[in-house]
Amino acid sequence: RRQARIDRGEDVVVGVNKYQPTEESEVEILDIDNARVREMQTMRLSDIRASRDEAACRAALDAITAAAESGNGNLLALSVEAMRARATVGEVSDAMEAVWGRHRAAIQSVSGVYASAYEGDAGFEKIRTDIARFAEAEGRRPRMLVCKMGQDGHDRGAKVIATAFADIGFDVDVGALFQTPAEAARQAVENDVHVVGISTQAAGHRTLVPELIAALKAEGGGDILVVCGGVIPVRDYGFLKEAGVAAVYGPGTNIPAAAAEILGLVRGAALAA
Repeated sequence: RRQARIDRGEDVVVGVNKYQPTEESEVEILDIDNARVREMQTMRLSDIRASRDEAACRAALDAITAAAESGNGNLLALSVEAMRARATVGEVSDAMEAVWGRHRAAIQSVSGVYASAYEGDAGFEKIRTDIARFAEAEGRRPRMLVCKMGQDGHDRGAKVIATAFADIGFDVDVGALFQTPAEAARQAVENDVHVVGISTQAAGHRTLVPELIAALKAEGGGDILVVCGGVIPVRDYGFLKEAGVAAVYGPGTNIPAAAAEILGLVRGAALAA
């Protein structure tokens, strides 16, 4: 509801919907090569595995799994012992996952809240009417997958977008937190969505977005549109669009305006198909 009030200008956020700067100032950003960091970490893990006592490490990991199965033993103490034997954090968690599985955090959206704040608004109703016309012409409403990939757990933006777009008239699917690009692409293709909306707040866009686009093509979903929103440096917009992203939305974007633009992109793609 607060996001809707901000979009309507009822709640003032200086610099977002009032007293906006006439010129955007360039913010100095430390640019980190994510691929290089991952490569270096993979090499370090390989060195650890090559130099440790593999039998002792395996025994320590098996002890964790046995304790998880039986319910007897101190898992914290066993985990510390496994790490002293040079087991990695991933191997320790895998030893417990073998028994309990892994928690999948789901993003929950709430229906009706955003629409109620826009009741009687002519612009909002026009978008809904346009979506109804699209559904009549295409046999279904525009469908979007909202996804969070990598280690980015900042899900407020994804929740707001999922809730708002559903109230506007989109069919919205929401992916689990921490999806891989391959998992998000598979869900998008299986659910036959028109567009994937990537919410990114943790600087993984230069790595994860191109991987998602490649995964969509590999899954036979090369015609699915990809849009991005979140904390993305303006200087990276060109990189993302060259990678195949149809549109990029920064902080403070008016959601109904973004929905209208994305509907136009979906309609254009449908006409071109």
